[in-house]
Amino acid sequence: MPFLEQGLVVRHTQLTRDMWELEFIAPSIAPDCRPGQFVHIRSSLDNSPLLRRPLSLFDVDKKLGSITLLYKVVGKGTNLLTRIRTKEYLDAMGPLGRGFSLAAPRKKVILVGGGVGIAPLFYLARALVDNNCKVTVLHGVECRRQLVALQKLRDMGVEFMPSTIDGSAGYKGLVTDLLVKKMNPQEIDYIYACGPEPMMAAVCEYAKVWGIPGEVSLEEYMACGVGACLGCARKLKPKDENYIKVCKDGPVFSMSAVELQK
Repeated sequence: MPFLEQGLVVRHTQLTRDMWELEFIAPSIAPDCRPGQFVHIRSSLDNSPLLRRPLSLFDVDKKLGSITLLYKVVGKGTNLLTRIRTKEYLDAMGPLGRGFSLAAPRKKVILVGGGVGIAPLFYLARALVDNNCKVTVLHGVECRRQLVALQKLRDMGVEFMPSTIDGSAGYKGLVTDLLVKKMNPQEIDYIYACGPEPMMAAVCEYAKVWGIPGEVSLEEYMACGVGACLGCARKLKPKDENYIKVCKDGPVFSMSAVELQK
């Protein structure tokens, strides 16, 4: 059940030119959070802009009751969010949506993130490590400075393999090429992906070819966050008769259920 809560901001840090990390205390929301879910945030202290912004759960500390968000400044709403300071309160609603399912213990899982798509995968990685899975994270970005979760993931004990377009860190090229060229599909039990849709489409195709089950986290414009406004309605496959609501039926879906555009 989602809660409305005024969360106390305890940390708000600028990581790069347009990437920020925000942690707030939300004792009503945090205990029910699952990897892959999101919170709906009011991005200013007044009602302008009117609509909330959906942000993935980057990390959750259920003992402390805190939620951490990783976000990229892309428009008015997220730009206003950067102005919220520590010791101020953040209007949050959540947890919302359908999250990831967790692979069974001792399974080898691959998490493929593109850009800010690493956000929901970080909390997922922590949950999988706690579930005794062998976790490898592939993260594709433009350049090294955008690898904002690198050290935290390695400290968590996962294998972290970056790819950068400019070659400043790890594999030079696309993260999907890193997946194809460096991973042994016969040793992968499950794949998770989040990022640009063409990237996820390539990951889904890879999983289909090798018969590997997996899940993707989709992104759509969300107004209400609870499935009432139909703003995030879409077909999972072009030939589907029915529409789903990404905010309520997702944002996580099985790779076998989706057909994404390259």
